[in-house]
Amino acid sequence: MSSPVRTVRPETTIEQAQRILFRYGHSGLSVVGETDQLVGIISRRDLDLALHHGFSDAPVKAYMTRNLKTITPDTPLSKIEALMVTYDLGRLPIVENGQLVGIVTRTDVLRELYQEREKKTNQSSENPLLSCLLPSIQEKLAPTLWHFLEQAATAAQERGWHLYLVGGAVRDLLLSSSTNTLLLQDIDLVVDGFHQTADVGAGVELANRLREIYPEAKLSIHGEFQTAALLWHKDPNLGSLWVDIATARTEFYPYPAANPEVEASSIRQDLYRRDFTINALAVRLTSPSEGELLDYFGGVLDLRSDQIKVLHSNSFIEDPTRIYRAVRFAVRLGFMIEARTEEYIRFAVESGIYERLREANHPAPALTTRLKAELKYILAAPYWKGAIQLLDHLEALKCLHSDLVLTDELEWQLRYLSRWLKILDPTEHLEHWLMRLEVLIASLNPTERVKIANYLQLPKDSIDRLQQLGTVEQEIQQLPINLKKSEVVLLLRRYKLPTLIIIACRSHPENRRLIWSHITKWSKTQAPIDGNNLKKMGYQPSPQFKDILDRLLCATLDEEIKDRIAAEEFVRSHYPIK
Repeated sequence: MSSPVRTVRPETTIEQAQRILFRYGHSGLSVVGETDQLVGIISRRDLDLALHHGFSDAPVKAYMTRNLKTITPDTPLSKIEALMVTYDLGRLPIVENGQLVGIVTRTDVLRELYQEREKKTNQSSENPLLSCLLPSIQEKLAPTLWHFLEQAATAAQERGWHLYLVGGAVRDLLLSSSTNTLLLQDIDLVVDGFHQTADVGAGVELANRLREIYPEAKLSIHGEFQTAALLWHKDPNLGSLWVDIATARTEFYPYPAANPEVEASSIRQDLYRRDFTINALAVRLTSPSEGELLDYFGGVLDLRSDQIKVLHSNSFIEDPTRIYRAVRFAVRLGFMIEARTEEYIRFAVESGIYERLREANHPAPALTTRLKAELKYILAAPYWKGAIQLLDHLEALKCLHSDLVLTDELEWQLRYLSRWLKILDPTEHLEHWLMRLEVLIASLNPTERVKIANYLQLPKDSIDRLQQLGTVEQEIQQLPINLKKSEVVLLLRRYKLPTLIIIACRSHPENRRLIWSHITKWSKTQAPIDGNNLKKMGYQPSPQFKDILDRLLCATLDEEIKDRIAAEEFVRSHYPIK
């Protein structure tokens, strides 16, 4: 059964009940009286009929079904099946001691019948997907991480909760080879309250208990929903590990790209709110049925078929960052984006919703943060090239700007940038992903570059670089032919390395060679004497020192002086001591 049950009062209006159904995606609602006793059920069809007749303000008690068939928590599956078939029922309320404690739907029955049949068919199978997953998980995880999960499960069980390992960790465990130990660095745990919703603070309470067991972990609590995170950094036992712990929840997007409204719910609703079927998997860590795999949306089949499939048709309208996540998972895992999912992506992009939100300066800072995070994941990954190509194929770069297209020239610039960064910055002191993003944005009209940089909340250096890019490029492109080395150095040394690299990627070959020579050779040239030598020669420190040293450097670059003696003679002849 599903528990708790979404209910309304008999006086709830038809319009209010319809909004509740829409918000939570239910096909019907249970109606309860003042003492929470079940008095009726109203279906979506009942509500549609009332709305069609213009009775949006009428109470649900006028349209609800009162002649109810109910069952108890101990009713066997065979009787549930018989009741549904005999009376053509889509759902059966579960009542215990006069109180509504749960509900069973036709989908629940079909799923249970299917799973029982599969278990009988595969009794001799060693496939871990059809049996308890705990031995398989224990085999694939490091002992210290497995022990942590055991501690978490015990702490949840003591409080009367179920605990689930959910999302990407389950996906990666199912995809991994049984012969290799899987190094998980990001784990999601979800607390569910059995037959009643766990308090929203359950995740925090469990995290605090685990912090007592692992005092070396850093505890972070964030968000209105009290999600907790435990963090280890280069721990000798757990390495660098991030564990998110939350209460099972459901969410609703009041408008496209909004921050979702979240409230406590069941594990099924928690999985339903996720992005793709392969990420909507969970393994129960507590008894009874520990090790049970929860797969309500065919995630295992999609893992076997190597495909990315979205859960909801409006998923990309609600959150455009899911487009980038779909591409990231597809390229990283070597999967294909399922055909219907691709249609949903293209529809969302072509709708123009992202452009309208951006131009209207719609208040969605969390969306911007998520979008920038997805761009960082993609552009910092070794597979960034394939991901950008797939985003362009889906026309999803338009989520950033309607004019952003991966032309042959832009693709060449990105590849050139990577080659230069690999040689000039092998230790990645610079933020390579950010520079790739700047090259993408730089392909736009100069007036749009800063708008997008500000929209994505890029660092000030990046915004300044993009703002000044046109002026600097024009200055460099207008350099006369046959410049002296010293003239090139005096011009280019005013700009930081990231600026020069980005300009080089966008310049014609001659200027590119000048910038390369400046970065790799000429900028490293030093004059034979420095300020200390000038003091020893009798010169007093003054603003003139800079002029002397600059002229010495220029003369050295242009090979007018080649050694210390020539440098000293040059200084005395051009700057005689008075």
